[in-house]
Amino acid sequence: MRERVERMPRANEQAGPPPLWRDVVGAFLRGERLAQERILTEVARRAGVSPQYLSEVERGRKEPSSEVLEAVAGALGLDLTDVVRGVGARLVRERRVIDLTTTTDATGGTGTAPASAPAQPVLLAA
Repeated sequence: MRERVERMPRANEQAGPPPLWRDVVGAFLRGERLAQERILTEVARRAGVSPQYLSEVERGRKEPSSEVLEAVAGALGLDLTDVVRGVGARLVRERRVIDLTTTTDATGGTGTAPASAPAQPVLLAA
């Protein structure tokens, strides 16, 4: 299986909106399940949820409660803190670029930053 490689946007590219928590949680859980070569129905059974619900969670369609998240993590042999750490690491790697050439003035309007402001985007870590 090939690992997906994500690239950072170039300076002239617009960054997309930040990812939704449920999308990143779902991708993390699915990635862990597949890395363990386990099938969805078996993990769902161990977690006490329906396979349909777990599938929706993995696809980012449903946002699991903390109880469901802990149950699924446990079914995967993980602790809830492992999931939070893994999801946090993925969020840090996601594209987050702020273009400092656009500023907001006191009235809430936007304008161009002064020439002394850096024209390069800045990466922020969550």
